[in-house]
Amino acid sequence: MQQKTKIAPSILSADFAQLGAEVAAIAAAGADYVHVDVMDGHFVPNITIGPGVLKALKPHAKIPFDVHLMIAPVDPFVAEFAAAGADIITFHPEAGAHPHRTVQLIKSLGKKAGVSLNPATSIDVLDYLLPDLDLVLVMSVNPGFGGQAFIPSALEKIAEIRRRIDKVSVAQNGRVIDLEVDGGINAETARQAVAAGADVLVAGTATFKGGPAAYAGNIAGLKT
Repeated sequence: MQQKTKIAPSILSADFAQLGAEVAAIAAAGADYVHVDVMDGHFVPNITIGPGVLKALKPHAKIPFDVHLMIAPVDPFVAEFAAAGADIITFHPEAGAHPHRTVQLIKSLGKKAGVSLNPATSIDVLDYLLPDLDLVLVMSVNPGFGGQAFIPSALEKIAEIRRRIDKVSVAQNGRVIDLEVDGGINAETARQAVAAGADVLVAGTATFKGGPAAYAGNIAGLKT
């Protein structure tokens, strides 16, 4: 069953010179998650931050830290990000030989596990993973950079995954699995994504535009 819409601002669009204050500001403004994009310059064509920065940011917000690992291989780094303060750890199935083992590793560390699907990744990869997941992230842009335009075909993927999540939720007595979408989220695409079945919106530019005084309004606008 689709949940109330949650907003996960991507700190990739924050002021990196004031990152702790930015995280505190979005939490105070009504964000539900802090979305942390981790890129290695190998799996995706950009380099962002590592577990040390995550550890430094953790005290600045009490809301969950939603950590999206765009790194390969992923397994050797899962424990470090868990120890640094990740509450949800999401990875790409292409980033390791055994995605189910990666899910088990994340769960063994007491964290929620998510899988991220790139625009060209088939949803069939979820066939034997979904019952064990806490989150599915649909990429509505190709990962690596902020500010890209929303890919419309992501809406079909969201709708089909929503059907699959609802089926698993019924079978598991209403267990919640977040359906998150990331890339090109603005007022228009947020409405489209939620209508298709998404219940968590990753929003970088749309959250951080206008500076801290605008964050509450930006987040509230995306939720409605």
